[in-house]
Amino acid sequence: MVKNKFPNVRLIENKQNVGFSKANNQAVLQAKGEYVCILNPDVVLTENTLKNLLNFSESKSNVGLVGCRLIDGSGLFLPESKRNFPKISISIQKFIGIGTKYYANQIAELDSKPVDVIPGALMFLRRSLYNELCGFDEDFFMYGEDIDLSYRVQKLGYLNYYLGNTTVIHFKGESTAKSKIQSQRFYNAMRLFYKKHFNTNIFTSALISITATLAPYFSNPKQPKKRIPKKVAFIKPFSNQKWLNIKESIAISADYALSPTSHYDIIFDTECVSFEYVISQIDSSENKFISYKIRPIKTNYFVGSDSSKQRGEVIHFDEFESVIYF
Repeated sequence: MVKNKFPNVRLIENKQNVGFSKANNQAVLQAKGEYVCILNPDVVLTENTLKNLLNFSESKSNVGLVGCRLIDGSGLFLPESKRNFPKISISIQKFIGIGTKYYANQIAELDSKPVDVIPGALMFLRRSLYNELCGFDEDFFMYGEDIDLSYRVQKLGYLNYYLGNTTVIHFKGESTAKSKIQSQRFYNAMRLFYKKHFNTNIFTSALISITATLAPYFSNPKQPKKRIPKKVAFIKPFSNQKWLNIKESIAISADYALSPTSHYDIIFDTECVSFEYVISQIDSSENKFISYKIRPIKTNYFVGSDSSKQRGEVIHFDEFESVIYF
């Protein structure tokens, strides 16, 4: 798809999954710009996101990593947008389900302030700083690499910043089948982080190992919700009348025109509305019966997810009931 739709993009095709850290290091080695943006493929930016991050970075003399406010596909704020460094006690509290210090709740959601950890879903920084740090530590295959990089940036004397005035969508979600494996990977990454950066005694090392071993068995994966049958609503103006051939579809000017008790998929056509508009509408919605999807330019499908607990979907218009997960 990348080759066909974006022929000017330099595509690196690994024969196997080399992990998040190594893959990003490969890409940055080929980058030419003054800045790099580490970005997950399930993140939706606005037309001004990179400009905002660049302008902020240029305004500070000691800026390290810059991140921003993440929301899920239903408009809910994702607290992992801003995190504290996971001290051993904080990670254990997270494991047993108590305590709130894992997330940087001392920073208001819409504030822009220094923060410990910038998530790997979106982090913006000077390429020279990335190279000075030798990029991500490739010992972290999945999870923990963003914590490690954030920590090393601060050790060099830079400040990481969270920008609450810049919002992007992060379609996220984990399948039930993978949740225990991912939980184990997370706590093993924490074990590696502590071993690398902190002096731990025998008791602490044993406690970390026990936590990493037991965590997957105490994870409580939720079964993904079945897709609720919904009506389809297109925000006007929409570019192509044929999309209205979808069963039970309508055209509206705003979501308040919908029935307050019916379930809807609102579809934004980006040939007619900006991503800035799309994200602002999703962010401001308070209707729990509405989920949102986005139709990319010149496509016959839309993408989105109903919540951060569900995988993102690619749904084709001509096979509306057929769902392909990415």
